[in-house]
Amino acid sequence: MMKIFVKVKPNSKTESVKKIDPERGREGSQRVSASYGVDPAHFEIRTKSTPREGKANAAVISALARHLGISKSQIKILAGAKSKQKIFEIL
Repeated sequence: MMKIFVKVKPNSKTESVKKIDPERGREGSQRVSASYGVDPAHFEIRTKSTPREGKANAAVISALARHLGISKSQIKILAGAKSKQKIFEIL
């Protein structure tokens, strides 16, 4: 199992998945990532979907699955379902 940290940008003009450097992120993100083990991946995902009724979460899961080349059923939200900062688990 692998942990992925995602910063979501809903209501964007374009959709994209970009791997980011955790050193540039918030200091709090670094503390959380240290508690989950060795160097988890950090991504910034922009989606056109609105953050209502789980639409943005579904779009983020779809984008991550496409980017990683896995099925959507292999991705679960561990934390941040109602936040822009999310932690996903890849099964």
